[in-house]
Amino acid sequence: MKMQWSLILSILFAIIIAVFAILNIESVQVNYLFGKAHLPLILVILFTALLGAAISGFMAMFRSIHTNRQINELKKEMTAKEILIATQQNEIAALQHLVDPPQNLDTIEGEM
Repeated sequence: MKMQWSLILSILFAIIIAVFAILNIESVQVNYLFGKAHLPLILVILFTALLGAAISGFMAMFRSIHTNRQINELKKEMTAKEILIATQQNEIAALQHLVDPPQNLDTIEGEM
């Protein structure tokens, strides 16, 4: 459901940008670090919108990769701790058998 809403909002946003860009077709001066150029405003608007989308997409991708790595590390840590808990529970059970011998052995010894 969330994916559908984000797709709908993305399409709506793209349509708004496209209409805005089409309404602004006059040529404007763009100042770069290394020079100046006269470009149609529609190209400037569309380029900056695409650049913003690409940057936010890359940031989301890197955040997702980082989160997946954290999840995998936590899963490994959880597995190691589960193994440790199982080992300790086995040790506790073994120690309890040493302290409290089974009851049926006492009754067998009493009959002899």
